[in-house]
Amino acid sequence: MVKRLLFVILMMCSVGAFADTAAKKFVLVIDAGHGGKDAGCVGKISKEKNLTLKMALALGKMIERNCPDVKVIYTRKTDVFLELWQRAEIANKNKADLFISVHINALPGGKIARGFQTYTLGRGRNSGKKGIIENLEVAKRENSVIVMEKDYQQHYAGFDPNSPESNIMFEFIQDTYMERSVELSKFMQRYMCAATGRANAGAHQDNLAVLRLSSMPGCLLELGFISTSDEEQFMNSSDAPEKYARGFYNAFIAYKKKYFGGSATPFLSEPKTPSAPKIEQPAKSKIEQPVKDKTEPVKEQQSEMKKEQVSQSSASQGAPVFKVQIMADTKAVPVGSSRFKGLKDIDSYKEGGYYKYTIGSSTDYNEIYRLRKSLLDKFPGAFIIAFKNGEKMDVTQAIREFKARRSQ
Repeated sequence: MVKRLLFVILMMCSVGAFADTAAKKFVLVIDAGHGGKDAGCVGKISKEKNLTLKMALALGKMIERNCPDVKVIYTRKTDVFLELWQRAEIANKNKADLFISVHINALPGGKIARGFQTYTLGRGRNSGKKGIIENLEVAKRENSVIVMEKDYQQHYAGFDPNSPESNIMFEFIQDTYMERSVELSKFMQRYMCAATGRANAGAHQDNLAVLRLSSMPGCLLELGFISTSDEEQFMNSSDAPEKYARGFYNAFIAYKKKYFGGSATPFLSEPKTPSAPKIEQPAKSKIEQPVKDKTEPVKEQQSEMKKEQVSQSSASQGAPVFKVQIMADTKAVPVGSSRFKGLKDIDSYKEGGYYKYTIGSSTDYNEIYRLRKSLLDKFPGAFIIAFKNGEKMDVTQAIREFKARRSQ
């Protein structure tokens, strides 16, 4: 019963990340930040609200021209003011598969900074669990309309939106949103910087209202710094919208192909080396991403853990192995580093220029779920990933296989 319940929740239409793409178009919501009485950041020759609108429309038109299977919805097409909750509500009501909010950065007091950034939902330093909890409530609220349907108990196998079981699934769904959003931000940093020549100012996580109120994967784009003269000049140039749109298209296609399939090819081949220098951003958390390939940074410390994994894999006959990812960095973190906060048996992998660090390894999803919960005080952004036969796999499918095995 529990297995059937969780599977039904997973497939419900309000959860865009798991929608049946064969039954409907992929829905992309693009939000032009600010507008109307809210000018946003102001530069010497332009205002953020105007630049975000121009860029958002360009991004959407590029997708509309090249992706007939995608429906693009804009939160605004003119200079109007919208509350943050209204922007998220547009995405939620349209059951969006992806939400993108476009913004322009700035620094006060004549400070100079350059580069393209992405933000995904996470626990900011001062926000605790607020952002994640509020986003869970959005998902629960969207699904609560089930009880208004006739014979809902028969159709949904006794689903109760307020039951402990559904709370567990909603938290899993949010973990998956976070993982997919972080993966999207990686694509955005790569392709946007390649297309525009902007410096890579990094991907970050924070408790942003427009993201936490939307119940689907998404990210906020900071296209550049309007307070830096040359960046403002570039964003106001005639060819800037086309360059940003090209980079956005490539990133979007890479994301969509990874999670939803498709054969479209990005305009630009993946750069072998970063096209722009990495800018270190103080007081910002490193991007945390799912992992794939093994590497050596903490090999000696992990020898016993490796043996345990091999034994476990053999005993389970190819069952998915779940782990908790705790952090990622562009450089290898030494064994015994204080950044591991006293944890031992750390495993590491490398993907896309990042070293990614995990702890725990089990074919029992519930065991890893409990491990992640115990680590949240030390690593608030920790999330669950899965492997099968040494290769990373989709966590959704891994959990389905786990449930199927448990029911046998």
